[in-house]
Amino acid sequence: MQASQSTVDPSEVAKFEAMAAEWWDPSGKFKPLHMLNPCRLDYITRQIAEEFGCDLESELPFKGLRLLDIGCGGGLLSEPMARLGATVVGADAAGGNIPVAQVHAQQSGLDIDYRHTTAETMAAAGEQFDVVLNMEVVEHVADPLSYLTACQQLLKPGGLHICSTINRNPKSFAMAIVGAEYVMRWLPKGTHEWQKFITPDELFELIQKAGLTPVDRKGFVFNPISWQWSISDRDLSVNYVTASTKPA
Repeated sequence: MQASQSTVDPSEVAKFEAMAAEWWDPSGKFKPLHMLNPCRLDYITRQIAEEFGCDLESELPFKGLRLLDIGCGGGLLSEPMARLGATVVGADAAGGNIPVAQVHAQQSGLDIDYRHTTAETMAAAGEQFDVVLNMEVVEHVADPLSYLTACQQLLKPGGLHICSTINRNPKSFAMAIVGAEYVMRWLPKGTHEWQKFITPDELFELIQKAGLTPVDRKGFVFNPISWQWSISDRDLSVNYVTASTKPA
């Protein structure tokens, strides 16, 4: 199956371009991602280490791995991956995010290849990666299967795909939309569309149809008392993450 060239949703891109300058403000419009980031990084680093036999106690455990952060935004995941030694490409369909990411990487002394492009364009060009990070993107695209197929094509045989998104149920509507956008005002109203959310079973099916083999899924759970996120084996009711591999 060839990847479609039309999975980018222009209205979704416009939302994030309007917020581009605030990516690195931990109290700004991307506060939820800053809060979630340590939890995401814990999952990502452990999955990569397990798949490729990396020693997370070493200085540059991901040295030699080529990694794509698709939908990179301002670089909240690209930068720590580069610090761990990976050769990182950060790609985003929202062109306004790229200069923000480039400037912050330069200020941080990091060499990251940021590009204003799409998964489909990179797949068509024959780009190949050991790891594709696909975090909080699939719920914003027009055609999830075509998009995931492009991500599969971007992986080398034996490569690792990590994809996180939001479940679709009454609880996710209450927390991810009503709570985050209207009550806490963590995100601008209209950031998410509930009907675009994907259940874990639906995502596993899409991943398999795209030519990948699901190997893991976990929940990201927010505790309003401790004000912290944690990884759960059982609670995938709102935010969750999956890991899958490309057959060698």
